[in-house]
Amino acid sequence: MKKISATINMTPSRDDLKTNGNAKPRLQVRQGTSTHPDADEAVRELAAQLMQPNIKICLVFFSDEYDPQQLGRAIKEHLPGPVIGCTTAGQLAESGFQRGGISGASLASDELSVVPYLVHPLSMLTAQVHSIALDVGKRLAGDASPSFGFLLVDGLSMKEESLISALYLSLGAVPILGGSAGDTLKFKQTFVYYDGKLLQDAAVFTLFQTTLPFHVFKHQHFIPTANRLVVTAADPVKRLVHEINGEPAAEAYAQLIGTTVDQLDAAVFSRHPLMLRIGDDYYVRSVSNTEPDGSLKFFCAIEAGLVLTIGKGNSAIEALDQELEDMKRKMGEPTIIIGCDCILRRLEMEQAGIDDTVGRLMAGSKVVGFSTYGEQFNSVHVNQTFTGVAIVG
Repeated sequence: MKKISATINMTPSRDDLKTNGNAKPRLQVRQGTSTHPDADEAVRELAAQLMQPNIKICLVFFSDEYDPQQLGRAIKEHLPGPVIGCTTAGQLAESGFQRGGISGASLASDELSVVPYLVHPLSMLTAQVHSIALDVGKRLAGDASPSFGFLLVDGLSMKEESLISALYLSLGAVPILGGSAGDTLKFKQTFVYYDGKLLQDAAVFTLFQTTLPFHVFKHQHFIPTANRLVVTAADPVKRLVHEINGEPAAEAYAQLIGTTVDQLDAAVFSRHPLMLRIGDDYYVRSVSNTEPDGSLKFFCAIEAGLVLTIGKGNSAIEALDQELEDMKRKMGEPTIIIGCDCILRRLEMEQAGIDDTVGRLMAGSKVVGFSTYGEQFNSVHVNQTFTGVAIVG
């Protein structure tokens, strides 16, 4: 499997961006939020904050409480295109973690070009990914600017694994990050936005080409322990694990982490995720819930025969602060970080009483994004992870 743990494009400033002896900003970013309950008014308020000349793309992340049709029409009417976005389990905005409402950002730069591609329905993704790859190949052949892909996908489709794998294999060296749309833990319906419509059973892959410095990354605050297990019976399509070490999955998992089946809940799952080793790196595989038959439902596909490790958490604040500081040392202060942060991380932080601190840390680093039902990084669908791209302008 190809692997890019992180991608950094460092392009020096251009002399032709100097004006009267002062450096002209290479990237202009405006952020905004609204918590107005009416979809049209909320988008109007957001648009007033995001408007600027030369917008190349608008990012919007919004609550599932809005009427999908009204919201789609409002976004189409009030925000300049292209616009990409989705429903969420919460947003990452100027104030940190935002609950409800709508938030987003506009990006303006002469050094940025953006093209969104719709994949819908996901049951026919193979042919659509092939078509996307052909068009991306032509664009990259005509413009040698470095590129990355940003993927938003219906978070209840259970098609993330096949989609991200197909995209990454088809696009070659283009790094990809992304997140799965949410619906505030209702698990009923999630939507992605494309050209005036909120769609289910869909994904939007967006190609960013830019000579601006950027850094694609994956961050998590869990490390593997020596506590290993083997999946002995599973249904990957339904994301169910029936047996672990030859025993009912929920019973075996509870015993391994020192608790009982009746104590298993979202908080316990968020503190004790499972981790899968791929190459030299570990990827989180998080449990969603227990099933009546004693199986475990996961947020991503798990196959029989996999050897998994129980994860142990480090300080979420210290780990994230270190990640952001390392990034700044390598490339300078980001103008924006487009981020996809798992809702399980947020739940864990809320339980620990550190969500406000982490939210402020993200806001201070110009993070714009949302709380997800899963994250994408290159060829892999993961959980309990923060994937993102930092851009310096």
